[in-house]
Amino acid sequence: MFNLNRWQSGTAALIALSVTSGTVAPFIIAAPSLAQTTFTDVQSNYWASQFIQELSQRGVIAGFPDGSFRPEEPVTRAQFAAMINKAFQKPAQRQAITFNDVPSNYWAASAIQQAYTIGFLAGYPGNNFRPNEAIPRQQVLVSLANGLQYTASTDPATILQYYNDASSIADYARSPIAAATEKQIVVNYPNVKFLNPTVTASRAQVAAFIYQALVSSNQATAINSPYIVAINTTPTPTAITIPQGTAIPVKYDQAKKILVTKDETAPLTLTVSQNVVTQDGVVVIPAGSQVIGQLKPAKGGSQFVAQKLVLTTGQEYDLNASSDVITKTETVKKGISTGAIIQNTVFGASAAAAVSAVTGDRAIATEEVLGGAGIGALIGVFFGRNSVDLIAIEPNTDPG
Repeated sequence: MFNLNRWQSGTAALIALSVTSGTVAPFIIAAPSLAQTTFTDVQSNYWASQFIQELSQRGVIAGFPDGSFRPEEPVTRAQFAAMINKAFQKPAQRQAITFNDVPSNYWAASAIQQAYTIGFLAGYPGNNFRPNEAIPRQQVLVSLANGLQYTASTDPATILQYYNDASSIADYARSPIAAATEKQIVVNYPNVKFLNPTVTASRAQVAAFIYQALVSSNQATAINSPYIVAINTTPTPTAITIPQGTAIPVKYDQAKKILVTKDETAPLTLTVSQNVVTQDGVVVIPAGSQVIGQLKPAKGGSQFVAQKLVLTTGQEYDLNASSDVITKTETVKKGISTGAIIQNTVFGASAAAAVSAVTGDRAIATEEVLGGAGIGALIGVFFGRNSVDLIAIEPNTDPG
């Protein structure tokens, strides 16, 4: 059996559970040593800290005058070209060309020319480079695979089926990304099964990709990270039991508060906020794993019932666990402004209908709704009421 504790005080809700011996064997991961960085906004437990530290020491990337790195900032094609030239030393593969939108006095003109001639980057139709355009993740991976002349050893479709969002990969990118996947260049945080190919690459993500490309070409030492896609590895599993009562810190990223009625069931997915590590330093549940379940009515309140644990590797395990019953309520009255209610809040479908009916604000149904179905039909259930009591769940701050 699994047991979920009540929401604990602090920055995250704590879930306690136990797993029978052997169940978690496939996802035993050696605990990584925490990198120390000199950047004020990159903590030692940040998922990309080691990648950033290593590239910083090599002079491939740098921070800003205020001492920050700004890991979540987007990267432009020109910035990526500059990083490429600092990371890789290669002879020219083709003749240089002049891009119409890259003036000779542009700050990255030389870097763009070099990245083009050594085969890492190309332009767009019309002889344009679009230097200031944010570069998506799939373009970064295509660039690295092409520049290092990697090709997949098997059918790309077979490799790419690993990703849950493989259908979003552009046709031009499929073969290079398959090759990059084989070479373990791909780093997906927080869940390795989701490539997010069209999402703009952040500075942290580009650092991880470039470092893994250096590792793949034997120019750097491998870093142990649970977010590196390693579909060709077959580690020998070691059976382990997570003792009952082990605390798993989780968070809810979508909002600070959840409102549901006392009699509704709503889907809810929580994210593991920190690695769960044994006394021997083994990561058994990586940060970024997900706990999937439902909020269900129980004893005059609402109770989170966990049903599934999804690791960052994509492996799934059934759960049988539940939280303590949460009974804290919030009263919504007729005439109240909905502005304060909806701020940093998500609703169960029934709760959204209740607030809409009581306040007369039909726009409430367009806010973030768990499940999101049948709101219009539910409004009639609460029609004519002057107030409604809702269960108020604050998963990240509720006291134990």
